[in-house]
Amino acid sequence: MITSNLAAAPAALLQGLALSLGLIVAIGAQNAFVLRQGLRREHVGPVVLFCAAADALLIMAGVLGMAQALGERPGLARALALAGALFLAVYGGLALRRARHAGQLRAAAGGEGLGRTAALAQAAAFTLLNPHVYLDTVLLVGSIGAQQPAELRAYFIAGAALASAIWFGLLGFGARWLAPWFARPRAWRVLDSLIGLTMWVLSALLLRHALTGL
Repeated sequence: MITSNLAAAPAALLQGLALSLGLIVAIGAQNAFVLRQGLRREHVGPVVLFCAAADALLIMAGVLGMAQALGERPGLARALALAGALFLAVYGGLALRRARHAGQLRAAAGGEGLGRTAALAQAAAFTLLNPHVYLDTVLLVGSIGAQQPAELRAYFIAGAALASAIWFGLLGFGARWLAPWFARPRAWRVLDSLIGLTMWVLSALLLRHALTGL
């Protein structure tokens, strides 16, 4: 059984990667701040590292904490799986709706420069003082990751954390190339369409998992 489950490790990693990317790729203050630092070429490495590490720790805490909390409550685990499937379906629908009325992600490169401490303090504020980060990484990603078999959770966590590292790395280090792209509504239409379809696929997979456990 363990061997067959480990054969599904790439799927668990990809599920974590797709889920995390779908949730993190959005127009928001944290992304705009990382993009700004990239445009200014100012403390990009520490800011990217902080944002990625914070996400990784929150995801790990969410998955392992939810797994422990749900370990002896299969009924609650199934209910959360169904709620997660519903959330992802609605989230996917909203992403497809956004694709029809796409916005822009702008980050001015001007203004006063920030010292490293100030830049990290702002990164921490944008990351940790946003209530949505806890709903996304701890509750939603945590409850979905907790549905994975115990030996696959590390792969799910690695995939979700890798998504954050890739995204923030692209925003920070690729800012000068990506900024014009993010300023085009057409690009966000394509991106939101892909996110919406991905969320629907993940919702269907989670729903199947919940129902086959009945």
